[in-house]
Amino acid sequence: MENLLKILEYISPADCDYQEWINVGMALKHEGYRAEDWDEWSRSDSRYHNGECHKKWQSFNGSSEPVTAGTIIQMAKDRGFIPDSFKEYDWSDEIFAEENSVIFNSNEGIKISEPKNWNPVQQIITYLETLFEASENVGYVTETWEKEDKGLFKFLPTRGACDRTAGELIEQLNKCNGDIGAVLGDCNDKAGAWIRFNPLDGKGVKNENVTDFRYALVESDSMPIEQQNSIIRELELPVAVLVYSGGKSVHAIVKIDAPNYDEYRKRVDYLYKVCKENGLDIDKANKNPSRLSRLPGIERNGKKQFIIDTNIGKESFSEWKDWIESINDNLPDAESLSEIWNALPELSPPVIDGVLRQGHKLLLTGPSKAGKSFALIELSVAFAEGIKWLGFQCSRGKVMYVNLELDRASCFHRFKDVYSAMGLKPEHLNNIDIWNLRGHSIPMDKLAPKLIRRASKKDYAAIIIDPIYKVITGDENSADQMALFCNQFDKVCTELGSAVIYCHHHSKGGQGGKKSMDRASGSGVFARDPDAILDLSELEISENLIKQQQDEAVCSIAYKWLERFRKDVYCSQDDKVTPSSIIKIAQENLQANSYDLMFEEIEKAKAGIKKRTAWRIEGTLREFPKFPVMNMWFDYPVHRNDTTGVLKDCEVDGSGTWQKNFSKKRSNSERRQDRKESIETAFSAVADNGKCTVKDLVEYLGVTEKTVRNRLKEHGGFWVDEGECGMKH
Repeated sequence: MENLLKILEYISPADCDYQEWINVGMALKHEGYRAEDWDEWSRSDSRYHNGECHKKWQSFNGSSEPVTAGTIIQMAKDRGFIPDSFKEYDWSDEIFAEENSVIFNSNEGIKISEPKNWNPVQQIITYLETLFEASENVGYVTETWEKEDKGLFKFLPTRGACDRTAGELIEQLNKCNGDIGAVLGDCNDKAGAWIRFNPLDGKGVKNENVTDFRYALVESDSMPIEQQNSIIRELELPVAVLVYSGGKSVHAIVKIDAPNYDEYRKRVDYLYKVCKENGLDIDKANKNPSRLSRLPGIERNGKKQFIIDTNIGKESFSEWKDWIESINDNLPDAESLSEIWNALPELSPPVIDGVLRQGHKLLLTGPSKAGKSFALIELSVAFAEGIKWLGFQCSRGKVMYVNLELDRASCFHRFKDVYSAMGLKPEHLNNIDIWNLRGHSIPMDKLAPKLIRRASKKDYAAIIIDPIYKVITGDENSADQMALFCNQFDKVCTELGSAVIYCHHHSKGGQGGKKSMDRASGSGVFARDPDAILDLSELEISENLIKQQQDEAVCSIAYKWLERFRKDVYCSQDDKVTPSSIIKIAQENLQANSYDLMFEEIEKAKAGIKKRTAWRIEGTLREFPKFPVMNMWFDYPVHRNDTTGVLKDCEVDGSGTWQKNFSKKRSNSERRQDRKESIETAFSAVADNGKCTVKDLVEYLGVTEKTVRNRLKEHGGFWVDEGECGMKH
């Protein structure tokens, strides 16, 4: 991703009309920059008013068609900017952070010396033979004109000539007996002479007259000559000819060999970027392929313009660029264990005790209806308030919850519902930031830099991404593609120092026979990439267990009402655990209205128990010892640990023997109900604004399009219009 603040250097606010100025601000906010960035850029405009940027910034609340980075990039391109790294990445590409290409690290310079045997004609011939083919037209300038600048007069080159080839000039120079003026024309000895380093068509001297984009000029007059010479050599620039200008700079004619003008500009941008990062600040006006450079063999104000060297550095631009990128691969050096044995680095502190460290990755897996999103919301609350989550203590800190699935209102309501169900007082709501991206989902390699930019100054303990299927690009069964996908989580962890937590669904079919780490859908990369995996598997609970739980609830509620209103009533131990007995005692001793209220509470509790599901959590941990399996109830909208142990003997759904599985013959109505529920679940997962495409459902369910269409038709509650579908009202 391009640095928009760097790109803004190509755009002067003074050249922008009001709408363009507003667009820049809106794009910066959309891409995660600060109001201060817009304000700082705007200050150079005479129309600037202090505080106006911040006031406008508050009014930018987003829209269905936001102004994005593309607007700024296009504005910059209209003003001459050529992006050299802003591109779409394929899965086969490697994704690099912005490189730092600093190589030169010395203040020592390399002196230059005039040629011992001064031969001006040979200087020019050597230059021509090095840069041009004999048949190519050469542009040069010996005539000048004067321009006043702040009371001083400067000599500037005229258009010059381009009507002769290099071969013709060399032939005439060899016959001129040292009279260069007879060949090229006399020049002003105070001004010197110039030459164009790329061949021309003989019809003009503009960029469009260049016939081969072969060379570029590297020149800097902001440091001593010796240091310029040293940096050019240290960088191993592929220099065809290095010329002393007779003034404050050396001119390096660098091999570019671009196939066309657009590629020439990209390569020159890259060249100048590396030079600038190494202290060689080059005038951007030098980018033109028809640019003039100093002609060797000529004297200028008493100083000779001469060739310092030819064909130094790397052989070609491509070889040089490969070398630069190999030096700046951003990989750490190998370390000797002996050097750190007695001073080991500190381990990152845990953010979830016994499960996850700061800066590490956690994957939560489970089937549909496991309440994975609710579990992650519970985790957000646990981080914010510094409490336990699923029995594990969480450190208090800021958390960003990236919501990719729920609409904005539903997401906020879920957080409030979870707080209420957990019985918590929301004392640290400022620790939770929610980034609602439903309808704005983009592939993870595009999302990661935007997320990093928004989160870089927030010091988040954790980033929670829910769910990842919304940002997966490629085949989730491909190890190569999913490895590249998971690398984006590493990038977020490394850049922010935050834990990254994300959830993914189970593969289809029974999960009981699989290891917990292998239940996630798709490539085995999902099982091996995270530092911690917590897997939710549904437990089979019998009608007897449900009845037992309901009976316990009945006894507990009835006894509570008796304790509240008739403490004088005696209940034996058998009465306290026998629903019919304690209900009879309550009916005989409570007033009618109290009994009715008690009965309503009992019926509500029984209905809740009937609806709740049971789950087993297993962990696969890289940094901590394995913990015993944990059993819990999903009592909408929160998970509650099984503190009584009634679930310990329950089996994971689908984990029975093959005889047991085959003995459970399902009726046609049960299978129809399963199909109905599967299409409803899939639709709720992928729908946006009440509709989705049939292709979305195919990808989610992993079945054929024909199967999806049959299920939609069988359900009866969906409309289908060619490739789109939605719920009937």
